[in-house]
Amino acid sequence: MERALVLGVCGIGGRLHPAPRSLEDALTKADAQSGIRLAWRIERFAKAPMGAFVWTRDVDGLTYLGRLVGPWAYDTDDAADAVDLVHVRACDWLAEPIADEAVPPDVQAAFGRGGRNWQRIRAASVSAPTQAVWDAVADG
Repeated sequence: MERALVLGVCGIGGRLHPAPRSLEDALTKADAQSGIRLAWRIERFAKAPMGAFVWTRDVDGLTYLGRLVGPWAYDTDDAADAVDLVHVRACDWLAEPIADEAVPPDVQAAFGRGGRNWQRIRAASVSAPTQAVWDAVADG
């Protein structure tokens, strides 16, 4: 995840060889190489709306908040392949980690369940607190 924070991207794994030339190509290759579940995950990731909030944790367990600001792309860099963070979207990450007490409980619960890859948290209790954290830090 450190690579994503440094580069300003949000990403998911699912190496594809050879590298896809388009989202459609990626979905076809993902299904053929790893199965339909990977293709569905890539598609959900690619179709998430611009401005959608994303949460992540680094190797030290610190939590970061970002917003998607770019379309899907496949990162062909060897470093991306090495850490399997190849399906990426540009993301504006807040510069500092978010204090644990400010992270919505349902986000913490998702991480507690092992929520380390792309998933939507549908709980109504997440949207307003996430927006409030963003507003407080981004405007502060």
